[in-house]
Amino acid sequence: MLAVSLDGRLAPPAGGAAQLGGAGDRRALEEALAWADGCLIGANTLRLHGTTCLIRQSDLLEQRRREGRSLQPIALAVSRSGQLPADLPFFDQPLERWLLTSMLCHRGTAYQQELRASFARILPLQPWPELLLELASYGLGRLVLLGGAELAASLIAAGCVDGLQLTICPVLLGGGHSWIPAETLIHHGDPGWKLEQQRAMEGDELLLRYRRRLLH
Repeated sequence: MLAVSLDGRLAPPAGGAAQLGGAGDRRALEEALAWADGCLIGANTLRLHGTTCLIRQSDLLEQRRREGRSLQPIALAVSRSGQLPADLPFFDQPLERWLLTSMLCHRGTAYQQELRASFARILPLQPWPELLLELASYGLGRLVLLGGAELAASLIAAGCVDGLQLTICPVLLGGGHSWIPAETLIHHGDPGWKLEQQRAMEGDELLLRYRRRLLH
């Protein structure tokens, strides 16, 4: 679930936030969050933006309330090092936070206690198919990916992405910050993608939703 430039970039050549996507993209983003049990967000994206996205539209909040769900999906920060600045506004946002990290087995008890003060649950990173099954066992079967490119690449390379939601924004950025890094391994047997929805939005933006085709 990403807003990208016409040339498929997430950020300008020098890096940093491109601030892509207008009001229509924001609505589409919140609709996806309203559907989700949890959202995955990479550590670099968190450090760059400081926060994750929240549902703010009253009808979508009411929808989740009627369904007996938390107002916001659980935010799952993905960080190999487990090191995120303690002063990030993310830690003050009104939602439940989980951490997926590789470093628990390499740090002492004090470090683990510090992490547990910031996150409701901490799970070790493992191959994505196994990790997604574990998350589903906790009730997180519907996940959305908020970024960034490295995290998206790892899930795509593992064949664990079932749907794509892209907002195409009418700008050209150039540079190398593609939403799928050039070194990403895509399986040659990938069955391709089926267009499920296209929606023209204000500001000449275009929403595209694709679903992975099933192998027969």
